[in-house]
Amino acid sequence: MNLDRLLAFFRALQDEAVDYVLVGGFALNMIGLTRATEDADIVIRLTEENVRRLRAAFRRVWDDPAIEEIQYHALAGDFPAITYGPPDEVFTVGIVARFDEAFRFEDLKAELKDWQSVKVCVATPRTLYEMKKATIRPVDRSDAAELAERFGFRED
Repeated sequence: MNLDRLLAFFRALQDEAVDYVLVGGFALNMIGLTRATEDADIVIRLTEENVRRLRAAFRRVWDDPAIEEIQYHALAGDFPAITYGPPDEVFTVGIVARFDEAFRFEDLKAELKDWQSVKVCVATPRTLYEMKKATIRPVDRSDAAELAERFGFRED
């Protein structure tokens, strides 16, 4: 994963005032848990203006016409997620509007983390735990157990 490019992307999200929350494996790394990952997953506020700002942030980092395919109507549909693979990169950015009815942008609690003078909006440990504890993927269940142990959450 090209961390310089990823940092540039988060700087662009900050500069373009995109409403987002980082979740997933990279969010775990941002809160101090080591997790190998090849993607950065963000949950965005689903408005046409925010999606426009998101495209502008992507264009600040990558010159790729495929960025224009990131559209509000696609994220507002039945499958509210898009995976963007920047050209010449080995990582992807997962863009999510909601996880079924369980989690939308408005449901996520987040905190700003400083990454080399860039403010990254990261889901809180409790939010990550709640998102991961009920999934069927073994890696998410393992993440939930590690979050519970590290932060003292009681596993149900």
